[in-house]
Parts: sequence; structure tokens; C-alpha cells
Amino acid sequence: MHFRAQTRLQFIIFMLVCAAFTNIYITQPVLPVLRQDFNTDLVMVSFTVSAVVLGIALANLPFGLISDKFPVRPVIATGGTAIVLCGLICAATDNLNVLIAARFVQGIFVPSLTTCIVAWLSRSLPPEKLNVVMGAYVSATVAGGLGGRLLGGWAFSPEHWRYAFVATSLFTLIAFSLALYGLPRDKREKSDPKAPAVRYIQLVRQWPLLRLYLCALSGFGIFSSVFNFLPFHLTQPPFAFTTEDTTLLYLVYLTGVMIGPVTGKLSNRIGSGNTLLTGAAVLCISLFMLLLPSVLAVTVGLILLCAGFFTIHAAAVGALNGKLTGGQGRANALYTLFYYVGGWAGITLSSLLYKHFGWNTLVGVLLVLLIIPVTAGCFERRFSPRGSGQIIAQPDQD
Repeated sequence: MHFRAQTRLQFIIFMLVCAAFTNIYITQPVLPVLRQDFNTDLVMVSFTVSAVVLGIALANLPFGLISDKFPVRPVIATGGTAIVLCGLICAATDNLNVLIAARFVQGIFVPSLTTCIVAWLSRSLPPEKLNVVMGAYVSATVAGGLGGRLLGGWAFSPEHWRYAFVATSLFTLIAFSLALYGLPRDKREKSDPKAPAVRYIQLVRQWPLLRLYLCALSGFGIFSSVFNFLPFHLTQPPFAFTTEDTTLLYLVYLTGVMIGPVTGKLSNRIGSGNTLLTGAAVLCISLFMLLLPSVLAVTVGLILLCAGFFTIHAAAVGALNGKLTGGQGRANALYTLFYYVGGWAGITLSSLLYKHFGWNTLVGVLLVLLIIPVTAGCFERRFSPRGSGQIIAQPDQD
């Protein structure tokens, strides 16, 4: 693949995945406005976010199966159309139940633009190109997550939240149309329908894959726990931050946009194992800095937290797909499932730790979780120094 073709592919992937993730968090910053507009309580309006996440969790494994059986373009076209139509319904409805239902359907079809495109990439690209393009994928998840929040609560005034749905639907339409037109055709795009299927249980049983799934679980568990409870910590002395102050700090999230492509190139140069260890080391330093009673230390700590987490995430995704010789859709669906379970479990358990033991204990437990990416990095470094060359996801022969 020539440099120009690879750059074009990275742009297409970035746009498609960014659009998908923009849809997920669009109502998060305007929940108080939704509560007032629909004359309901905070629990009900929070379903406009959690319904999307639930839809993703439920649909991810089925779309893993779909991406292994069908060409990627019809899947993208169907999923993208469903997301756009539901976004327009969200913009037009005056019924909160309809809004929540439409958001749930959006979540169901998000994997058609994320899990399925990763599976297609892993079938279509050699490992060294895959690492770089997957860096663009990870950057897009960051940009989309942040972009959705900014679009819903900043680009448009909160009372005009419906315009944000229209704008996001238009962005999604452009992105998936670009993908349908611009994705290169490849003879490996279509799976052999007579080929025996790779089973989910077979993938989970293999330690070379399971250790990377656990990286997703622990990494996002650490990341989501810090960002969920840091605002509570910063309201306490010696910080006494206002909500506006904390929101400004969240802009360090943009670090992940730049880290993704760099991580892909780093993995090609030093191997996925060394890259995982580098990310874990950066994450460790960041957590220690978050313990210091200094605004500067917290700010630098958050930047390093983003850098370390997205280094681990991008390296793990690249290493996973570099190992696969089949079952790419299922393997990536499992990775995403572990990723979101890690985020949910991290926030849930961290809430108990923070409530009963405080910030320092919470950070201490998160430091212990770094054992997982360190272990994975050591195994990757020893047994697959370049993150490729292994034949892993072969179908069962029984």
C-alpha cells in the first residue's frame, strides 16, 4: 500500500469511527436541560446515555459474527443508515421514551461502524500497516467521544440540543458514505461461507489473546475510574475546583488523538510488548502524580494518564489483530466487550472504594491493576517481539 493510499484509508477510518463515537455521548452534557424539557427526573434522562452503551454491549458479539460472514460495505450501509434515521428521530421527538428507544437502537448499530471495520482491516492489511491504521482508529474513538460532548453542550447552546442530533446525523451520513465510496476492495473482504467458524470460547481460551483482552479490561477500568471520580477529588482542599475548572482539565483527553498513530509506529519499531510496557510505565507515573496536592502535578498526571492508556489500548488492538488468521470479527467483538465491561466494573467498584476509603486508596488499587498490562507486555516481548507471525484463530477441527 502506497503512502497516499494509506493516508486516505486512515482518513476514512478516522471519519467513520469518529462519527460512530460522536453519537454515543451527545446527550451527556445536556442531561439537566433534558430533565427540564421532558419534566422528568435525572435517572430517566440518564438512560439517553446508558441506553446507547447497553445497545453496544448487547450487539457487539452478534456483529462480530456478522462481520466474519458478510462483506463490510452492506453492513456499514445498513448500520450507518439506522444510526442517522434514529438521530433524526431523537431531534424531532417530544416523547422521552421514544428518545431513549432511538438511542438504544443507535447503540445496537454502532458496532457496524466500529467492530466490523476493525475486522475488515485485520483481514485486509499486513501487520505493519495494520498497526498504523489502528492508531488512527484509536484516535478517532477519542475525538468522537470528546466531540460528541462538545457538540451537545458547547457548539450549540444547551437549549438547542436537537440541532446537535441533526449535525451528528449529517456527519455520520457523510462519514459512512465516504467509507462506502473510498474503502479499497480486497479479495479477502468476503469470507468463505463454507469455512468452519471460529468460536468465541475458543478465542477466550487462548492465553495470547486473553492477555490482550485483559489489557482492554484493566486499562479502561483504570482510565474510566480516574475520570469519573477526579471531579469529586478536585472539589476538596487544597484544590476547591469549580465545575468549570474541572471541565477545562478534561481537554487533556485530546492527548489520545495524537497518541494513537504514534503508538502504531512505535509498535512497528520496538514491538507490541515493549510498547505495552512503555504505556504501563507512563500510566504508573501518572497515577503517582495524581496523588500530589498540586494543580500542576494533576494536570501533567492527566496528560500522562491519557498518553499511557491510549498507548496500551492501541498496542493491544494492534497486537490482537496481528495474531489473527481467522475470526477477526469475533475476536474484535470480544475485545470491545472486555473494554466496556472494564469501564463499567471500574466505575462501579471505584465508587465503593472512593466512598469508603478515599482518593489515595482508590489510586493505590488502580496501581495494582497495572500488573495486567505489565504481564501482557512481558509475554508479548518474549513470545511475539514484533506482534505478528503467530497463527492463533484457527477454526476448531471437531
